[in-house]
Amino acid sequence: MKVTYKMIDKQLRLRGRLYNLLITKSSEAKYIEFMHTVKKQTENRKGKTIKGLQLREEWITRKDGSKLRICIYTAHNPKKEIPGVLWLHGGGYAQGIPQLFANTYKRLIDAKDCVIIAPDYRLSIEAPYPAALEDSYAALLWMKNHAKELGIREDQHIVGGESAGGGLAAALSLYARDTKEVNIAFQIPLYPMMDDRMTSESARENNAPIWNSTTNRWAWKLYLGELFEKDVLVYAAAARATDYRNLPPTITFVGDIEPFRDETIQYVSNLKEAGVPVEFELYKGCYHGFDIISPHAEISKKATSFFIESFKYAVDHYFVEQN
Repeated sequence: MKVTYKMIDKQLRLRGRLYNLLITKSSEAKYIEFMHTVKKQTENRKGKTIKGLQLREEWITRKDGSKLRICIYTAHNPKKEIPGVLWLHGGGYAQGIPQLFANTYKRLIDAKDCVIIAPDYRLSIEAPYPAALEDSYAALLWMKNHAKELGIREDQHIVGGESAGGGLAAALSLYARDTKEVNIAFQIPLYPMMDDRMTSESARENNAPIWNSTTNRWAWKLYLGELFEKDVLVYAAAARATDYRNLPPTITFVGDIEPFRDETIQYVSNLKEAGVPVEFELYKGCYHGFDIISPHAEISKKATSFFIESFKYAVDHYFVEQN
């Protein structure tokens, strides 16, 4: 899908162009080098929080003996028996740390008292699939098993994320359904990265700002490693799923000029056909991550309002029996 400058929402154009000048790389090797550089830079952000939130850290031991860092965000005077939200950060599976998305946590906590559990999952530049999924699932089980001490409800575990984090949330919902160890009340995979095949119209030859077909292909190659361009499991690429029954109610949105448009629309359609409640919006003239890149644009405010209002509704209406 070829994207022209005029197709982009007017308030998003400048930020999109400037951002492209900063991150555009001419080769796959330079993209990987850039991901490693970003990782080093974000290391300095660990331990920082945002005004109005409390942050503490826990460490989970993986099967190999290494440690997984978990960031726990709450209000300064958190209530008890409130929802627990496992939030998985974006970054193409290759970059990012939980602290970079603290503004989202603040919006969620301000909207409905909740506890945010944000794992610092392994990135693809360090370990390909299934490392990130394993870390995400470990954090979900930890959230369930520590619900009482975290002050969260046992019947309202929520998963969400943006971009790659949204793809992980969708994959995690499939994995949790199939393993039957923990039930998810609802999920929030925002503009999720979940189809490695890249065969849809929006994913082919997409040249939109921020994220395009080229960077998407490089990111999937990093994430899947030796499995790239093979018939991978649905837990690696959730769009490959064929059975959508018994998945949790879903909240999502996507821009209409970004690579993930069609896979998100198809995902929403599949969920609805399986009888899963879905709240979905498609935003015209919006590239990938527009709400984060240009948060003050009117269309970004509209998308954020939709996301938060849908979250508030879901908290009031969707509960599950825990195993």
